[in-house]
Amino acid sequence: MAFPDKPIAHLLGSNGPVHALAYSASPGTYILAGSADRSIRLYNPQPSTSIHPASSHLSKKGTGSAGSVVPEGRLVQTYSAHGYEVLSLSVSADNARFASAGGDRSVFLWDVASAQTLRRFGGGSSHGHSARINTVCFAGDDDALLISGSLDASVRVWDVRSGAPKPVQVLSEAKDSVTAIAVHGPEIVAASVDGRIRTYDVRACQCVTDVIGPSVTSLSLTKDGKAVLVGGLDNKLRLMDRETGGCLKTYADPGWRNEDLRVQSILGGKEQYVVAGDEMTGLPGQHAEGRIWAWDVVSGEVKATIRVPWGPAGSEPKKKVVGRDGKEKERTYVISCLAWREGGFGDQFCASGTSGVVTVYGYS
Repeated sequence: MAFPDKPIAHLLGSNGPVHALAYSASPGTYILAGSADRSIRLYNPQPSTSIHPASSHLSKKGTGSAGSVVPEGRLVQTYSAHGYEVLSLSVSADNARFASAGGDRSVFLWDVASAQTLRRFGGGSSHGHSARINTVCFAGDDDALLISGSLDASVRVWDVRSGAPKPVQVLSEAKDSVTAIAVHGPEIVAASVDGRIRTYDVRACQCVTDVIGPSVTSLSLTKDGKAVLVGGLDNKLRLMDRETGGCLKTYADPGWRNEDLRVQSILGGKEQYVVAGDEMTGLPGQHAEGRIWAWDVVSGEVKATIRVPWGPAGSEPKKKVVGRDGKEKERTYVISCLAWREGGFGDQFCASGTSGVVTVYGYS
């Protein structure tokens, strides 16, 4: 399978950076995007002829969209309840609900069709997280549980069915911020800035800790759960054997940087590729372009490097970036979030970051 490097849609409307992306469950028709503007948007990436929304932070030169090389997807619904930025999203297996979390220390459970919140976990509650929530995901039979990880160094397990304000379990072994969570059966895999990955077997009440070293900011499990792709702040990605804790393969490149920011990495192309964004540090003259990198899972060779424009052709940010010295600074496009259709086994993926534009890639 060749790497799907053709941009097939732009998803517009966000009034700030996009921090989280998620496809709907199989067949993955829709895309959810969580933004710094405190909203979540549901898109159909199939092209439409709509022009940029008036509220968008992108302005378009000329009229209409005939000049766009890449068509625009359709904005289906906007979900608004968060008081701060949205940092994580998770979709239930039946596509009827999704969960969101972010800077307001709350986990929201949404009804997709009505765009209403069904439950709110945490927030001002004494049982909730005391700092922003970095990650959330469904777990358990029939997605009966929600797992959240926070800057407060804890993992909390919430009962979706009862809606109880108190978590059914609090896992507090981490010594620093919990940045990513993955679930496989009865196991919760949690990554932390303390450089550890902790695997909790909730049935056996056991915790196994694997020491990575650098701060861990991203996790992506293989479908069989036997390996996990780990992103850390040392310019390297690692594929780890979950049974032995050994490193199966390391992915890096002299031109790729990930030292300071949380940049997501995922497995895609039926687990043939490791895909990651880029901090774009130390690269002047990029004209606000971002980059996506793809490595071969087995060989570790770079198979694709995609330059991602700030937005559609003919568009530009309304606001300029001005430094403390009063001079205009070059705008940097950090690709920080990714999602691949059907859990890495579909025919397209999407990416976004500081520009607020979601670019969808597929095959020509």
